[in-house]
Amino acid sequence: MDYTLPTIKIELNPHLYQKDPESSELGRNILSKSLEMIDTMGLERFTFGKLAKALCTTESSIYRYFESKHKLLLYFYNWYWSWIDLQLAFSTTNISDPTQKLKRAVEVICKPEDEENKINTLNYQQLINIVISESSKAYLTKEVDKENKYGLFLAFKKVSKHLAEIMLEINPKFGHANTLASTSIVGILHQQFFAAHMPSLSDIHSDTEELSNVFYQIILKNLQH
Repeated sequence: MDYTLPTIKIELNPHLYQKDPESSELGRNILSKSLEMIDTMGLERFTFGKLAKALCTTESSIYRYFESKHKLLLYFYNWYWSWIDLQLAFSTTNISDPTQKLKRAVEVICKPEDEENKINTLNYQQLINIVISESSKAYLTKEVDKENKYGLFLAFKKVSKHLAEIMLEINPKFGHANTLASTSIVGILHQQFFAAHMPSLSDIHSDTEELSNVFYQIILKNLQH
């Protein structure tokens, strides 16, 4: 591949933040340290007070960048899916066979490319960890309709739409591409969580190649039904 993810500037919805965290050293430190802390302790136990203490700064300085830890989670959620969308574009553009394109797309969603374990100021593995374990909290809230109007889930929707469009290349008459695409993406995340924490609910364990094969077959069989 002739691209390097760490050099890519991902533009995010300005409604996610009060001040662009990539615009200053403190903002970038807020991103990297909060990602590490959420990965370690979980979103429930994470607070801006704890983050401020870890960064030797004030809690009010963090609020200048993000109005809440929910918006911070949404920032990571959007960054991740924007990154996945770029990878899908790079990885599938030159594949003419739609079934092979589908296979590659599912592989990317199951296991994104690891570029030196760091993408800009964000740690690759920590970002994946919190998307797997915390991302449902980004949209299972009472504010989801309002946030949806502001486009705060657009990055995820673009990935789902991309996958649905590939499905329709295989079977243009398939009437449930959006449903199958979004269900498959969420299912991929859930199976990784179950494999790590509730293994009796999964046969996958930690093998992302097996995971991608399973979901590829599930999608393909639905399209051929």
